[in-house]
Amino acid sequence: MAAVRYIYVLALVVWLGGMVTIGAIVAPVAFRSLEQHDPVEGRTRAATLVGDVLRPFHTVSYVAGAVMVTALLAMRIVGPRPRGFGLRVTLIAVMLGATVATGLLVDPQIARLRASVGVPIASLPDGDSRRVAFGRLHMGSTALMALAIAGGLVLCLWETRE
Repeated sequence: MAAVRYIYVLALVVWLGGMVTIGAIVAPVAFRSLEQHDPVEGRTRAATLVGDVLRPFHTVSYVAGAVMVTALLAMRIVGPRPRGFGLRVTLIAVMLGATVATGLLVDPQIARLRASVGVPIASLPDGDSRRVAFGRLHMGSTALMALAIAGGLVLCLWETRE
């Protein structure tokens, strides 16, 4: 039972740690560093870099979520039902839903919009409908990741109490 719980916690740590690392370190450093050299083109390169990091990380997230659900089910079958089993599974489902929505719906829309514009989004006037649409999509992607992080933090807190 301890090994299964360890796998569950490890998957949570990888998933939550990756989200926090990308959101709090990789993205800000990429934008700050690349924009210093060229504000418009640097921003585009930073966005490409962060997108390139997020795509494989989404796969890591899907696997981590599946491992967590599988581990919880195994703990339920093998030993006493984990406390808050239903709530934990629900939190993981919300996290997975947010991650899948970002990875399969929002991020591809962002990529299509960037490709169709043909110039850096940052070079468009502030009121341009394409720039506004991009801003909404980016805000949605950020909100979904924040939701997944919040779920991960709740699960992490839960694990420290057991």
